[in-house]
Amino acid sequence: MRIRIVDAFTDRPFAGNPAGVLLLDAFPDDARLQDIAAEVNHAETAFAHPLPSGDADWALRWFTPATEVDMCGHATLATAHVLHSTGATQGPVRFATRSGVLVATPREDGTITLDFPTAPLTRIDSPEGVAAALGAEPLSVHDTGRQVGDLLVELADEKTVRALAPDLKALAAHSERGVIATARAADPDGAYDFVSRCFFPHVGIDEDPVTGSAHTALAPFWSARLGRAELTGLQASARTGFVHTELRGARTLLTGRAVTVIEGDLLT
Repeated sequence: MRIRIVDAFTDRPFAGNPAGVLLLDAFPDDARLQDIAAEVNHAETAFAHPLPSGDADWALRWFTPATEVDMCGHATLATAHVLHSTGATQGPVRFATRSGVLVATPREDGTITLDFPTAPLTRIDSPEGVAAALGAEPLSVHDTGRQVGDLLVELADEKTVRALAPDLKALAAHSERGVIATARAADPDGAYDFVSRCFFPHVGIDEDPVTGSAHTALAPFWSARLGRAELTGLQASARTGFVHTELRGARTLLTGRAVTVIEGDLLT
């Protein structure tokens, strides 16, 4: 098996979110896929194989080191980057996934745009213990629905988001996947409109560097507040990365770049 490590939502190596990508002839058994993902030990490893015909071109699955997940933006971007950079496909590619058919479209400027379902947001009362686990008082809390499975927590400002040092064990009890912490950008005229950080200890990821799927919730949240369909988010992790979002009703477009940093063979 040929394996690649791709940094997604960045235009330079050693930034953005790294994902393992394996292009296969068919999927091996689930235990094998999980063992490989645990060995790669990045937030996600993507496995894809071509489909003969139908509504999609490639089957795609995503695994954290601990479990399979329903949706992953950065590993989808990484997979599309590998397919296009190696010449395995040209033009838009349709992926059959647990979240339906997801389309990745390459652009002339070298970016790739993902077409994902928009997360349904439901405002809820802040669950008991969330503020203490995060170490910051929420301004608002939203449930992001089944496919994303996070709590979206709005905080006072960018400085608060950047300074978070949450109690990850306590945080793991509060959602299916994790918690998205977000605030408006400190400089409204700067390079990005909002900031976020994503903590997913429940699925074995303490802090995800750049989370495409989270932006299917962040896009409608901030578009409603800022009055614009097109926005740019900065995920303020240690590696950082930018996600350009465009809200189109039930769909959200996520645009970014990717860089292959490692390529080799899986020997066992």
